[in-house]
Amino acid sequence: MSNFAPAPIKPICTIAELDKLDIRVGTVAAVEFVAGSDKLVKLTVEFGDRRRSVLAGLRNERRDPKAELEGRQTLFVVNLAPRKMAGQISEAMLLDIGYADGITPVLAIPERPTPNGARAG
Repeated sequence: MSNFAPAPIKPICTIAELDKLDIRVGTVAAVEFVAGSDKLVKLTVEFGDRRRSVLAGLRNERRDPKAELEGRQTLFVVNLAPRKMAGQISEAMLLDIGYADGITPVLAIPERPTPNGARAG
């Protein structure tokens, strides 16, 4: 990590723009490989009042995605339009740290157990 140089800060946004994102805590209940994809996994995520399917390109970033992710809480953007990938629908986006900078991503996790569906902000 000693060679890492942070990217420039993105343009200023307003609180109103930021407030449009609905970021919530969810617990990964199940992890499955997506047939026909060499990088996607399907996460079944518990958000308290509902479960959602979330597709994420984690397959090559982790030795054993199922063992590393099932039962873990992390943050998700839940108000994006559903997106079709590899023939399946993703109903949220996993927030991770590092992917955009070309480093091995880590999860954005709560510091202690938090109710599923709790909002960030």
